[in-house]
Amino acid sequence: MSDPLPEGRPAGAMSSAYRPLTLGVIAIVTCAAFEAMAVTTAMPVVAQELGAGAGYGLAFSMFLTASLLGSVLAGSRCDAEGPRRPLVAGMALLVAGLVMSSVAGEFWQVTAGRAVSGLGSGAMVVALYVIIGEVYPSKLQPMVFGWVSAAWILPSMIGPLAAGLLAQYLSWRWVFAAAIPIVLVAAALVWPRVRHLGAPENPALDRALGRRRGLWGVFLAAGVFVAQWAGNTVAATGSLLAAAATAAGIVASVAALAALLPAGTLWLRRGLPSVVATRGLINAAFVAAEAFMPVMLLAVYGVSPATAGIALTVGAVGWAIGSFVQARVTRRRYLLLAAGSGLLALAVGGTGLLAGAQAPFWVLVLVWSLAGVAMGAALSSTSVMVLDVSSAADRGRNSASLQLSDQVGAVAGTTVGGALFAVLTPPGTAQEGTSFAVMWLFLAGFAVLGTAAGIRSAIVRPSTGKVPSQE
Repeated sequence: MSDPLPEGRPAGAMSSAYRPLTLGVIAIVTCAAFEAMAVTTAMPVVAQELGAGAGYGLAFSMFLTASLLGSVLAGSRCDAEGPRRPLVAGMALLVAGLVMSSVAGEFWQVTAGRAVSGLGSGAMVVALYVIIGEVYPSKLQPMVFGWVSAAWILPSMIGPLAAGLLAQYLSWRWVFAAAIPIVLVAAALVWPRVRHLGAPENPALDRALGRRRGLWGVFLAAGVFVAQWAGNTVAATGSLLAAAATAAGIVASVAALAALLPAGTLWLRRGLPSVVATRGLINAAFVAAEAFMPVMLLAVYGVSPATAGIALTVGAVGWAIGSFVQARVTRRRYLLLAAGSGLLALAVGGTGLLAGAQAPFWVLVLVWSLAGVAMGAALSSTSVMVLDVSSAADRGRNSASLQLSDQVGAVAGTTVGGALFAVLTPPGTAQEGTSFAVMWLFLAGFAVLGTAAGIRSAIVRPSTGKVPSQE
């Protein structure tokens, strides 16, 4: 499928053969990134105008819960009929959710819109992974994932500011509406290259298995939602009933994950299961640490919110650098995955220790940039490794597993981080650097486990008994 260049070299991701699709993928990811960054900034204004009350957090948790379900359903459909319909359905649901939120007259309607957008976003991302695996040659896939990571930089830098200006000077409704044209343009760029993609020749997923996976997806989404909702109730009221519901939600989520992820993922079985596990572990460490970075900088260093945002921007730039570095790796990729996870553990733990010692602000930001480099190299590597070992018949299922691990890891990390923050800094007490150091060292433990999983992620092909060069 490659378009050879005159010199005999294979076409690149931005060559005429692939440019429209690559630009479309970048546009879709940019839209999703802008929505994630911008909506977070604008939501307090939405809540104040529409009277969110105790339902404020549902606007975020419903998006995540629905995206889990969307990932599972899209993975099954991609394996059964190809990625074309799941991509179109995902983009249509994303647009529908944005429209619902932009015209909402009550906060519950915004929450419903976020749930619809989440369902579409989960389906869309899985379909994109399958498309990348089917359309691009394996040698180009690392570079494509580098572009995917780079697509987060601009939204990370201007998304919060743009959302704040729209909410302040026009209306918060434009924060949702502004993303709609981007989705439509992306669809126009992507469709000509994906409209011919049909079902695999020998689909491995029958309808009965697809239905079972769909039911487990509903079970997972329900378990995550109950655990989040009840956990917040426990933190606010100390209710024993809510504590029991939290435990039940966690048990349900673990049972669903065991059924949906590759066998052995939860105990780091060698090969594909450890690749998927690494994705969730490093995401747990990074997402939680990044979420509490502004709070730590304001409490320990007394900087302004704008200055605290510099650290997040530097981390995003580091992420892009790491993604493009991994694109040049052609052998034993599992070693890069292990090294990236180890660097992340050092960067997260080191940032917490530096904050506890009140080291100079620029030193802390420099160390945090290494966390971004580590994530760019490791996270993109998990995507490449999963596609490399997947066939057309199970590419959707494996891509969905990767996204589930990613999303559940983020939930687990932020939940643990929030609990530690509540324990270490009770209401009415000062937030000290030592408390943040303890919390971040604990979060670094996720990345340490990720390093162990990365070492075990070398995928050996049964037919040869050798590690593929592209791992």
